Amino acid sequence: MSTTPAIRLERLSKKFKDFTAVDDLSVDIRAGRVTGLLGRNGAGKTTTLRMLLGLARPTAGSATLLGHSYGDLPRAAHRVGVAMDALGPVTGATVRGELLTWVSYLGLGKHRVEEVVGRTGLDGAEARPVAGCSTGMKQRLALATALLADPEVLILDEPANGLDPDGIRWLRDTLRALAAEGRTVLVSSHQLAEVEQTVDDVVVVQRSLRYCGTLAELTNNGEHRLEDRFFELVENSTDHSGSIRTPAHV
Repeated sequence: MSTTPAIRLERLSKKFKDFTAVDDLSVDIRAGRVTGLLGRNGAGKTTTLRMLLGLARPTAGSATLLGHSYGDLPRAAHRVGVAMDALGPVTGATVRGELLTWVSYLGLGKHRVEEVVGRTGLDGAEARPVAGCSTGMKQRLALATALLADPEVLILDEPANGLDPDGIRWLRDTLRALAAEGRTVLVSSHQLAEVEQTVDDVVVVQRSLRYCGTLAELTNNGEHRLEDRFFELVENSTDHSGSIRTPAHV
């Protein structure tokens, strides 16, 4: 497997007038791993993802996917699957109609609808209006949409929100399986207990980078809880950059 990072953030910063949302963030994320992007509300997680996807322009630094900025990445919409709240469904669409809209946009065969419906547990719900779906079902639909083009990279913003215990277990197993296929899975989340059971690597941000490395290293192979280590990092104002190790080098 290539040692080149699938995702690279280099001194990435974003300011809104006098407010710094993301401050000098440098992270390498490699393929074949599930990486959790963790932070409190307002820590800069969504802003970071938006810059990575070309939805927001960095004030400084760069963000690349598979060696390119998203705007310069050949066939970006096929190679990068995204599930974010900003990508809302078509008004009035059914589950199947929503997926067919994306299939048409991406130039894919309609067989992909049945394939992702089966993988995400939406069987039997294809005719249901998206507006009438539960939050958990909408999360499954968002992942199904992200998987349509069989992407190399998946970027998922809070994918466990609204899932019941069965759904959370399904999501965990699905993300692990996707990474085992060699894909890069980047998951933004605040659900620390679930992240602890899912990810290989952890990136903790509080505007600036507080930790980047393996979950095992952060928790000393499970001796410490992720929640405890997380709060130690985000509540300590000390610059941790001297001890940071990136997933590309662990």
